[in-house]
Amino acid sequence: MRSGQPLPKQFAHWCGKPVLRHSLEALAAAGARPILIAIPPGCEELAASAILGIEQAETLAGGATRQMSVKLALEALAGRCPNQVLIHDAARPILPREVIISLLDALESSTGAIPVLPVVDSLCIDDQGQMSGSADRDRLRRVQTPQAFHFAEILAAHRAWSEDYIAGDDAQVALAHGMNVKHVAGDERLRKLTYAEDFMTDQPATRIGIGYDVHRLVTGEELWLGGIQIAHDKGLAGHSDADVALHAIVDALLGAIAQGDIGDHFPPSDPQWKGASSSRFVEFAAELVAHAGYRIGNVDLTIICEAPKIGPHRETMRKHIAALLGVDLAHVSVKATTTERLGFTGRGEGIAAQAVVTVVT
Repeated sequence: MRSGQPLPKQFAHWCGKPVLRHSLEALAAAGARPILIAIPPGCEELAASAILGIEQAETLAGGATRQMSVKLALEALAGRCPNQVLIHDAARPILPREVIISLLDALESSTGAIPVLPVVDSLCIDDQGQMSGSADRDRLRRVQTPQAFHFAEILAAHRAWSEDYIAGDDAQVALAHGMNVKHVAGDERLRKLTYAEDFMTDQPATRIGIGYDVHRLVTGEELWLGGIQIAHDKGLAGHSDADVALHAIVDALLGAIAQGDIGDHFPPSDPQWKGASSSRFVEFAAELVAHAGYRIGNVDLTIICEAPKIGPHRETMRKHIAALLGVDLAHVSVKATTTERLGFTGRGEGIAAQAVVTVVT
């Protein structure tokens, strides 16, 4: 096998879990239901292990080719009368939520949609090892999955296919049936694992991230800390809800997997995040941790302020943070301290927070 793995590559471990598991979790988190997986003969036990705990996931016997497997899965769905369907290659483990959203949005005006990327390298035509011509890269695109379709139309397209079942992807089947297939922006992270070197991640078993944030206290604003609203004569100023505690956790999570900081993903210049709940940012960062092949080990949060008193709210914060991250309460610590009235926090001008997280394979 090109992948160099002892198992079919969709069941081989990559970044701490089976390749298939990564995209299954992403699809489940995006609300896909049901999720049908076409299984090669003899891989039933591997599949059962890979989907364990994902209640939306179901398996069925696949066909001799990719195209045949897709048709079998579509036929199995026909009795449930879904409106839309996403068809995804299990060998593409990282499935960004924004690609799914773009595909579904495109179905508002098209019967099909596929994620594509531009071709940036020069192209040539090979003739027995010799260059025999060139191709216009400006008109070419690299096609990815998942590919999205109106269900009835793509099922009809597969049923109408009269050639050998060797189409490269479902967009080709759709196009042959006269369907419109719209392009949306793909993502480099959606790469397909193909060769042995693709599985050489060399990931450490444990990684650590540190986050720190500060916001000013002003009158006329609500005070949100640790995901809960606290009654106080002042609130924190910021583009979102300015929850310094959750912002510190987000930066720690992103730092642990080397994915930048909160401003990279939720820039204050973007109006869509105006007044947004920071709980959304925590859930997003936790999703990136999972996509990177890690799970959250523990969180240690320290809130630095003179007022309000954090003690009465500590347990509620812990429960909220644990729920956002999908971890046991025992893995979340929330502490508070003062600066003995020194500095901006001591003068009551603002609140700071520092977080340390571990992520483990």
